[in-house]
Amino acid sequence: MGGHVHRFAVGQRPDLSATASRLRKIDDTGAANPATRIVVLTVLALDGAISAVGGALLLPSYIGSIPFPVSALISGLLNAALVWAAGRWTSSARVAALPLWTWLLTVLLMCVPGPGGDVIFGGRGVMAYGPILLLAMGAVPPFLVLYRRRPTG
Repeated sequence: MGGHVHRFAVGQRPDLSATASRLRKIDDTGAANPATRIVVLTVLALDGAISAVGGALLLPSYIGSIPFPVSALISGLLNAALVWAAGRWTSSARVAALPLWTWLLTVLLMCVPGPGGDVIFGGRGVMAYGPILLLAMGAVPPFLVLYRRRPTG
């Protein structure tokens, strides 16, 4: 009887499918809103500084009597994720490295003794090399992410 198909039986309903422009707050030209981009990159930069503080304060971890500085590796993996996420919001590799730069600046500031002479990085034996270990394991993974990054656009 008739050759028509019910209008909801086939195809997608346009009112239920979210487009990328609605999800990422992209305007008609395809570029992200500059205010949103600045806020996201600022939050990622602050996360880089928080990663440095957490990595430094958890660096003198032990398993029994053996030093086990796993926080350096965790900080490096977190920094790689932050740099990757920043790279999704910008086409510039320099801006994508913003979380890494804030991480490095925070670690270097923590190497300077405080006003009372207290230090964050201190220890004997293997833990005397804690800052070098944190710098190496915390900076190499994000540098690899930046190196392997393909320019978009």
